[in-house]
Amino acid sequence: MSPLFRRNTPAAPRDRLVTLVRKPGCHLCDDAQVVVEKVCADLGVRWEPKDITEDRQLYEQYWEQIPVVLVDGRQHTFWRVNEDRLRKALSD
Repeated sequence: MSPLFRRNTPAAPRDRLVTLVRKPGCHLCDDAQVVVEKVCADLGVRWEPKDITEDRQLYEQYWEQIPVVLVDGRQHTFWRVNEDRLRKALSD
């Protein structure tokens, strides 16, 4: 199969990664984490939290938008996480 066709094939859930960029004491971050944990558990997708206060690059890029959700390293959403939208992004 040519590389062009493989690139358009959806990644298997185990090959996906959701990153939640957050900070301590942020209630929106806590709400976002509940959604990320649920969707990722349902779909078998790995996820990781990143603390914006411990990463200067993340701080400079996202400090006005937290929480930020990245899907496979690309920004998916910020502030509020919509469960259905995240589920669809991970299923495509």
